[in-house]
Amino acid sequence: MNYNRPVVLAFSGHDPSGGAGVQADIETLVSHQCHATSVITALTEQDTHNVKKLIPQHPDDIIAQAQTLLNDIAVDVFKIGLIGHYETAIAIHSVLRQYPHIPVVLDPVLAAGGGTDLSSQQLLATLVDLLLPCTTVLTPNSEEARKLTGLTDLHECGLKLLELGCDYVLITGTHESTPSVSNQLFHDGRCWETYTWDRLPDSYHGSGCTLAASIAALMAHGLKPLPAVMEAQEYTWNALHAAYVSGKGQHNPNRFFWMEQST
Repeated sequence: MNYNRPVVLAFSGHDPSGGAGVQADIETLVSHQCHATSVITALTEQDTHNVKKLIPQHPDDIIAQAQTLLNDIAVDVFKIGLIGHYETAIAIHSVLRQYPHIPVVLDPVLAAGGGTDLSSQQLLATLVDLLLPCTTVLTPNSEEARKLTGLTDLHECGLKLLELGCDYVLITGTHESTPSVSNQLFHDGRCWETYTWDRLPDSYHGSGCTLAASIAALMAHGLKPLPAVMEAQEYTWNALHAAYVSGKGQHNPNRFFWMEQST
């Protein structure tokens, strides 16, 4: 039997602990019945607590891998996660500009879940100048939204990110000190919708990767950004609700929760 699965190309970092990065992307994409392809942007030394070391891959190798892949496989959506270095951002942009018809979901990973800074001023400037104008859906958490814009108020951050070229911006509120989690979606010059979710008790490794990859997968299946954003939040919340522990640090999202529920 021939299964025709949509294809997502993830530009992501490698997480040896298996909770975030390209492993999170692949699990999420497979869970959504997509075919996952990937280009590794950076190797890392990390565990379930934090990132200890970031090892960017050579920009020329990133471009070559992507071009070889794209010459062979029709990619439906690009998903971008950890970039780690401004030269990597330039390399990714050189690929995106050759395929302007392919939607882009960008999760601007600027810090590890344990707090390690994974960005620089050069990387932030390159993100703003080159990648945000190419982005269909941007998924920053509140801290990343403030860092990208230099603003404090999240409503102002969302509007600014639209001005910088993003089509849709979903600012997630898990880092805010609120009883529940409020995620704000910005589009067409305004706050389009606010989603409220019950706050879960633990800290999770790869939750942002899961959300962005889910949006990318749903868009690859043909959903428009608005329903994709809604369904991806529900999928991610359920994956976090069913999370499990593999180490001594953060919990791992259970991205195949639906399979276990059906048994």
